[in-house]
Amino acid sequence: MSSMLKGIAASNGIAIAKAYRLVEPDLSIEKKEVADVDAEVNRFREALSTSKSELEAIREKAHEDLGADKAAIFDAHLLVLSDPELISPIEDNIKNEKVNAEAALKNTADMFVSMFEGMDNEYMRERAADIRDVTKRVLAHLLGVQISNPSMISEEVIIIAEDLTPSDTAQLNREFVKGFTTDIGGRTSHSAIMARSMEIPAVVGTKDVTSEIKNGDLVIVDGLNGEVHINPTPEVVEQYKKEHEQYEKQKQEWAKLVNEKTVSADGTHVELAANIGTPKDLEGVRNNGGEGIGLYRTEFLYMGRTELPSEDEQYEAYKAVLEGMGDKPVVVRTLDIGGDKELPYLDLPKEMNPFLGYRAIRLCLDEQSIFRTQLRALLRASSYGNLKIMFPMISNLNEFREAKSILEEEKSNLVEAGEQVSQSIELGIMVEIPSTAVMADVFAKEVDFFSIGTNDLIQYTMAADRMNEQVSYLYQPYNPAILRLVKMVIDAAHKEGKWAGMCGEMAGDEIAIPILLGLGLDEFSMSATSILKARSQIRNLNKSDMQALANEVLALDTNDSVMEAVKKVINS
Repeated sequence: MSSMLKGIAASNGIAIAKAYRLVEPDLSIEKKEVADVDAEVNRFREALSTSKSELEAIREKAHEDLGADKAAIFDAHLLVLSDPELISPIEDNIKNEKVNAEAALKNTADMFVSMFEGMDNEYMRERAADIRDVTKRVLAHLLGVQISNPSMISEEVIIIAEDLTPSDTAQLNREFVKGFTTDIGGRTSHSAIMARSMEIPAVVGTKDVTSEIKNGDLVIVDGLNGEVHINPTPEVVEQYKKEHEQYEKQKQEWAKLVNEKTVSADGTHVELAANIGTPKDLEGVRNNGGEGIGLYRTEFLYMGRTELPSEDEQYEAYKAVLEGMGDKPVVVRTLDIGGDKELPYLDLPKEMNPFLGYRAIRLCLDEQSIFRTQLRALLRASSYGNLKIMFPMISNLNEFREAKSILEEEKSNLVEAGEQVSQSIELGIMVEIPSTAVMADVFAKEVDFFSIGTNDLIQYTMAADRMNEQVSYLYQPYNPAILRLVKMVIDAAHKEGKWAGMCGEMAGDEIAIPILLGLGLDEFSMSATSILKARSQIRNLNKSDMQALANEVLALDTNDSVMEAVKKVINS
């Protein structure tokens, strides 16, 4: 039966492939008495042996694709599977208690996990995670259920998941993963942002894909219109193949603009920059004609590991990005952890409202050793390119002044020690809290630039968590309240001779671009894959006409009325 689900178009493009469910299997067990204990021990040994073969294959693949350090994780897992300290008690349990292998495995594994987790030693606590992972795999084989392993995919697929974590997406092989679709999430969730940087189509927030799609179903992900087609008819497949070809042709047209400047039809130049997470993203920035980096999200350096990155490790990453961009501007955001981004090795308090809590600059000003390490690494790398630093989540002037004075302190220490430090680093802030937008005229006297982070500015202004499906209708980028705050920030910057950029997803949005051009935004920073499309759009717009449009929409009353007014202009 063919059917269709609606969701949120999170990453442009069309993908047609078989479904691969990346869903946690049901590993619930029943304790049973067994008559033939020898047969049960053999069943357990077979599950062990299958798990070993699987892990060896995964280790080889990880070694090939990700390097020896990532493959070492699976060495540790294989050791657990061969450890008589774990295996013998399980077999004894089957024989002595006459219980099924699943129950014996779970009893023994749970005992070891709680024992290791209770230890003070970090290394021993990590062993608990290894035991949990490995026994889950053996249990799945005993129960006859499939465990998903995205890194082992070897044919073209579309990933079906409830949501995708940054570490899930990092394991996806772009050669085979043609697109993905999820139950939850929005345009600004991590999975959506990662899909755009990987240049694969994605539809998120469908609510039902995991319950509606089975492994192997034929699926079309329409990342242009936010639709997911399940087992479509041959006619629908044919129609989408044509649309895919048209979209690819359109991309080839945009590609001709890769070395062009971004200039409006009446001659105004604006800068189109890219948002990146790691030095590996630079290739995408260059291929898509980025005129700079408008947001380097440094928290990816801190994620997916068991300890803080060292100063030298950070220095090498920042240096690679600065050198890779030559004399083009690179705006680096200092550590923005908290909210929906946790670090397991930082024992942060559990909060009722993490988005309104201990995060970003608040955490850095409190945990100064973490902050100072990052600032030193940035300052040491600064002489290799055109560095600009910005602080996230600034809500009042004292925070900016304190962060700036810590930076100045570290700078003079480095200069005294004879280190090369650039003397022309611009220092700015993310404007993502309404109090800062309202006080932009005061901030503009002290900062070198503003970068408007609309993903958070919208959720804080509308008091609506952007990850919450129930209130996702309030995530309204074109609401006149948001547009008025954006105007305040741009006007305040220009009055003091400073520049204003935007690094939220709104900067690459085709409805928002005409308004932002009219409001005088100087720099638009977006997913690299949105740059050429945005450049093509801006080249066909007259800034003077867009100024009139911006004035008109600022006086409108709702998000929808603004959308209609813009569509009328860009479709005319």
